[in-house]
Amino acid sequence: MRRRAPREDDITGEPIRIPVTSVLDLHTVPPRDVQAAVEEYLLEARRLGLTALRIIHGRGIGVQREIVRAALARCPFVEDYGDAPAEVGGWGATVVTLGAARPERSDHAEEGL
Repeated sequence: MRRRAPREDDITGEPIRIPVTSVLDLHTVPPRDVQAAVEEYLLEARRLGLTALRIIHGRGIGVQREIVRAALARCPFVEDYGDAPAEVGGWGATVVTLGAARPERSDHAEEGL
């Protein structure tokens, strides 16, 4: 089997620009890049005014799902997330609702400070 010689644009090191829509499919993203890809996607989706998102991570054994959900849990403007309906991925995808940034939690919140 012959290997293809790299094209000049393959080795420039420049990021590949992809259009941001309400769906992010992580099947082509290397596992080591999933967290960063999700974090950047959320920022760009918010900047574009998207509020209802679907992140496709696949079913597998759940590693990428957990990486995705950990990033969602840390994101201050994610209002809600959970399994997608069965007809659009079920537990192989996560639906996300974006909203306003959550206020920082204070240890003194219950004290009214």
